[in-house]
Amino acid sequence: MSHEHAPASPVTSRPGTPLKGRIRVPGDKSISHRSMIFGLLSIGETRVQGLLEGEDVLRTAEVCRALGAVITREGPGRWRIVGVGIGGLNAPAGTLDFGNAGTGARLMMGVAGSHPITSTFDGDASLRKRPMRRILDPLVKMGVSVVSEAEGGRVPLTLRGPRETIPITYETPAASAQIKSAVLLAGLNAPGRTTVIEREATRDHTERMLRLFGAKVEVKPHGKDGRAITLQGQPDLRGTTVVVPTDPSSAAFPLVAALITPGSDVVIEAVMMNPLRIGLITTLLEMGASIERLSEREEGGETVADLRVRASRLTGVTVPAARAPAMIDEYPILAVAAAFATGTTRMQGLHELRVKESDRLAAVAAGLAAAGAEHEIDGDDLIVHGLSGKVRGGATSVATHLDHRIAMAFLIMGLASEAPMTVDDGAMIATSFPSFIPLMRELGAAIGG
Repeated sequence: MSHEHAPASPVTSRPGTPLKGRIRVPGDKSISHRSMIFGLLSIGETRVQGLLEGEDVLRTAEVCRALGAVITREGPGRWRIVGVGIGGLNAPAGTLDFGNAGTGARLMMGVAGSHPITSTFDGDASLRKRPMRRILDPLVKMGVSVVSEAEGGRVPLTLRGPRETIPITYETPAASAQIKSAVLLAGLNAPGRTTVIEREATRDHTERMLRLFGAKVEVKPHGKDGRAITLQGQPDLRGTTVVVPTDPSSAAFPLVAALITPGSDVVIEAVMMNPLRIGLITTLLEMGASIERLSEREEGGETVADLRVRASRLTGVTVPAARAPAMIDEYPILAVAAAFATGTTRMQGLHELRVKESDRLAAVAAGLAAAGAEHEIDGDDLIVHGLSGKVRGGATSVATHLDHRIAMAFLIMGLASEAPMTVDDGAMIATSFPSFIPLMRELGAAIGG
């Protein structure tokens, strides 16, 4: 089983020369997961270009196969999926093992749970720590039975779907695209209209992809910052072509590396500019970052741009809690940028970081401490007191807690610190950004085992 983690593989980064060159980071993880899932739920053939071939997405692909899809890799990033259609899922012969893929597991609970089959979900040691109760609660209202679960609503857990799924109106208790998406995906197999109300708008890739595959979706403003998303159930989804834009969450790492490494000048190609995904770029621009958008265009239904990033003198800012949904995965690398800034950066309302691959708030704080960066946690706020580019680094190895983004963030920190930085395990980087180390080396970064 995947929860038996391989021996740790420490990785070290060292300060060195300026970063120079052009790179293209892998495809967006959120869209890659969804392209597999929608391919499964469609009739006919779906072709995907630019798929992120990280471990998380490949786990989702294997689960889609177990539920009946025929999936073929036709070349680097190019995949063909022949689906079974809504209502046509096969009962899986064994456990659905998601490894570290929290997005895949949570979205697929809405998919499989809404069908009249029994399915067991499991994953690695990290996934087994992540809470699933807030996904299960709305699914139970839709008629899904939780046959068994680990303590606290965690995997391994078994779901049995109803004969007919119940459409509901559900207000999410937290700003989470995963909760919203699980409910909407379950609503695909329910008669009538399923509505999700969110008080703060979250990334809208599920809604965009629903339309791309032929579903009827209405999105209306709700309150000050929220939205109400209504889906007409039991549509005929049709296979199509999905072009996956590059992942802004992955682009964040070379982007910040270029900003904090003196003399750097880097172009990152075709970065997705979806307004609900660029909170980090907005924040870095407020801090004084030199980030220039070049060649804006459309790819796969999303606006993309090449970003020219040059080393910059950053100044601390306050990041409002309302921005968190647009940059929830980018706070670890923002904390690294803040450590090199002048003045104090306060990141507000980070409660969601406590339920990611690790308790990211605690993991980031521990990494900052290992590097000698001044910081504090005040409730759900992270406060970083910038050292004007004089981060010590070195000290002790940073504990990643099997979290890919913690590993990458502190490897980036080591490129501009006064001493090297070591993370205790770099193996999990492959879950989202398998080409991270070679791409960074291509820019001149000194990163290795």
